[in-house]
Amino acid sequence: MSALPSQVTIRAIACLLAFALAPLTSAGQERPGGIEGIVRARESGEPLAGARVTVIGTGRFAITHGDGSFRLQVPDGEYTLRVERLGYAPIEMTSTVPTDNPLVVIELEESALELEGIVVTGALSERGADEALRPVSVVSANELQRRLQPTVASTLGSEPGLAVTSMGPATARPVIRGMSGDRILVLEDGVRVVDVSNAGPDHATSLDPMSARRIEVVRGPGAILYGSNAIGGVINVIRDEVPTSVPHHATGSMTVQGRSVTSGAGGSASVLVPLSQRIPVRFEASRRSSGDLATPVGDLGNTGIDVWSLGAGTSWVGEAGHVGVAGLVHLNDHGIPGGFVGGHVEGVAIESDRVSVKAEGEHRPTEGLFSTLSGNATYSYFEHLEIEPPDILGTRYERQTIASDLLARHRAIGPFSAGAVGARASWEAFEFGGSLFTPNTDRISMGVFAYEEIDLDPIRLEAGLRYDWTQTSPAEEDPDSDIGHVRTRSFGSISGSFGALYNAPSGVTLGASVSRAFRTPDVNELFSEGPHLAAYAFEVGNPSLEEEVGTGFDVFVRFHNDRVHAELTGFTNLVNGYVFGEETGELSRVQLPIYQFYGEDARFLGFEAALDWVVSGPFKIEGTASSVRGEIRGTGEPLPLIPPLQARFTLAYEPADWFVRAESHAASAQERVGEFETATDGYTRFDLSAGVSRTIGGRLNILTLGLENVTNQEYRNHLSRVKEIMPEAGRGVTLTYRVVF
Repeated sequence: MSALPSQVTIRAIACLLAFALAPLTSAGQERPGGIEGIVRARESGEPLAGARVTVIGTGRFAITHGDGSFRLQVPDGEYTLRVERLGYAPIEMTSTVPTDNPLVVIELEESALELEGIVVTGALSERGADEALRPVSVVSANELQRRLQPTVASTLGSEPGLAVTSMGPATARPVIRGMSGDRILVLEDGVRVVDVSNAGPDHATSLDPMSARRIEVVRGPGAILYGSNAIGGVINVIRDEVPTSVPHHATGSMTVQGRSVTSGAGGSASVLVPLSQRIPVRFEASRRSSGDLATPVGDLGNTGIDVWSLGAGTSWVGEAGHVGVAGLVHLNDHGIPGGFVGGHVEGVAIESDRVSVKAEGEHRPTEGLFSTLSGNATYSYFEHLEIEPPDILGTRYERQTIASDLLARHRAIGPFSAGAVGARASWEAFEFGGSLFTPNTDRISMGVFAYEEIDLDPIRLEAGLRYDWTQTSPAEEDPDSDIGHVRTRSFGSISGSFGALYNAPSGVTLGASVSRAFRTPDVNELFSEGPHLAAYAFEVGNPSLEEEVGTGFDVFVRFHNDRVHAELTGFTNLVNGYVFGEETGELSRVQLPIYQFYGEDARFLGFEAALDWVVSGPFKIEGTASSVRGEIRGTGEPLPLIPPLQARFTLAYEPADWFVRAESHAASAQERVGEFETATDGYTRFDLSAGVSRTIGGRLNILTLGLENVTNQEYRNHLSRVKEIMPEAGRGVTLTYRVVF
C-alpha cells in the first residue's frame, strides 16, 4: 500500500477536526425556529420510537425518542413533513412555522404495504416513486435490514431488472438490463464512486451497504443529470456523509450481522451529534470479515473477505442551506478462487484501498429565479493490488480523481414549472503496474446540461439536453504497438431525453420516455495489453474504438391504492458501437485465454414487472420478474453474459412489530450464449425469514433471522465466472440486529 493514502487520510481527518472544532460564529449561536411533535400509533395511541420525520426539500430530519417526540430546527415558513416508520404507512402533512399549535401530533396507521416513498435519484427534486418518470427501485432501511448482503450488488440482486456478476462473494457487481461495468454509474450521496470495479470481474466495488440509509436504482439511461456512461442505469447509495441537519440530540444507528454460509460477521455504526445549534458532526465505522463460501458441493476456496471503513463529516447549517466536508477511508482485502485455465491453483489475493475527501454546499434563496444553488468538489485516491502466490505483485491499478459538480434549480419560468442547469468537470490519472503493459493515462471530462419540466396536470412533461466532452491521453503515443496506434483520443457527444407522465384519477399512472445516452470507451478497453492474472485473462485493447451511443425507449404502467402497488415496464435500448470483451478461443504466450475488445451495434429488449398486494390484513403477496435479450443487430447473434429470465415470489405476514416471509427465487435456463460461453440450467431457490421490532430503553430495536437456500439447492448463476468449478452458496443462516436511536 503506497504512502499517499495515509497522507491524504491524515490531511482529511485534520481538516474535519479543524472544521468541527472551529470557534462558533455569532450566526452559529442563533436559536433557529422549529417544529415539535409526537408520533404515535393511531389504533393504540402508543408512542413510536425510531420514526423518521423529514422536511421535504431541505435535507433536515429528526428521529423520534422513546416517547415518540421529535424536534426540527427550521426557519419560519411552510413545510411538507414526511413521516416513516417500520410497519406503518408513511404520511405527508403540511406544517407552518411559527404556529399557534405548540405541539404537532402525528398518527400513523399500520400497513403491510411497502411504499417506496420519496426518491431523489434521477429527478430534479424529491418526489414520490410513483411520480418518477423512469423506472426506479428504492431499498429503504427496512428492506436493507431484511436483505443485507456483503456487497451492494448482492443486496440489490432481487430487484426487477437487476442481476449479479462475480468471481466470488467479494466481487459481486451489478448488472442492469444486461449492462454492467461503467455503463452503470455507482454513486455515493449523488457523487461518483472512484474505483476500478469496471476493469475486471475480479475487482470489487469499494462500497459497503451496511452503512447505507437507503439505496435507489434508476433502471435505464440516466445520462442527462449524471453525465456520460450512465447508459445502463444509476445506483445511488445514500449515506448522508455530509450532514445537512442539526439533530436535537445524538441520533444514529448500529447494525451487526452474522452469516453461517461464509462463517462471517460484520458490524457498522453511525452517529450524528449536535456540536452546536448550527454545527452537526457525523462519524461512521464498519467492519466485515468472513471465510470461504460454502456451496452444496464444498467450499469455494480463497473467497474470504476483510473489509473496513471509517468516515467523518461536519457542516455549518444555516437557515437557507449548508456547507460541509467529509472524508472516508475504505480498505478491502479479498481472495479470488483458482481453478481456471491459466490461473493459480491457490488463487490470487486482492488488496485495495479508497480514500475520498468531499466538500459540498447548498443555498436555497427565498426569492429570485433560482430555488436551489448547490455544488461539490471531491478528491479520490484508489489503489488495487493483485498478489500472486507466494507473495508476488502480479497487477497494480491506481486511480486518482478530482471532480466538481454544479447544479442550479430554478422556479417556474413561463411554461416551465421547474428546471435546472448544471455542469461537471473532472480530471483522472490512471497508473498501471506489475505484468500489465497498459500505458499510464490521463483523462479530462467536461459536461453541461439543462433539464426542464412542464406541468399540465394531470400530464407532466420532462425534457433534457446535455453535451459531454472527454479526452483520454496515454503517457506516450505508440503508432507501432501490437494492439494498434496508441494515441490521444477525444470524444464528444450530445445526450438528450424526453418523457411524459399521465396520472389518471383511478390510481393508474402511464409513462413513456425516449433518451439518447453517450459512453466513452474506458482506458482498459482502449489501451489494455497484457495478462490480467486475477481475472485469468489476457486482455487486448482497441485504441480505435469509437464512443457508444445508445437510444432507449421505455413505456410503463403503474397502479397503486391502499392495498396494491404494481408496475410493468417494457424497454428497448439500441447501442451503436457497444464495446465488449469477447473470448477469442486462443491462449496467450502465458497460457491465458485472450479477450479482445470489439465494438458492435447491439440491441437490448426486455421487460420488468413488480407487484406488492395486501390480500387481507397483514397478509400480502409480492412478486417481481424481469427479462432482457441482448444481441448484435447486424447478425442477431447473442451478446455474452446476458442474464436469463428471473423471478421472485413472496408470501408474507407482516403486522406492525413482527413478520414472517417465504420467498422463492427462480431463473430460466440461458442457452442464448456468445461464442465460447457456457450455457446454464434454470433453477429455483427457496428462502425463509422472520423478524421482530421492539422499543427497548426508548430505542427501536430490530432483529431479523434468515434461512437462505433452504433445500441446499445446487444451482449456478449464468453471470458467475466460477460457475464451471463451483455452484452458488448453499444453505445458510443470517442473523441481523439493528438499533435506531
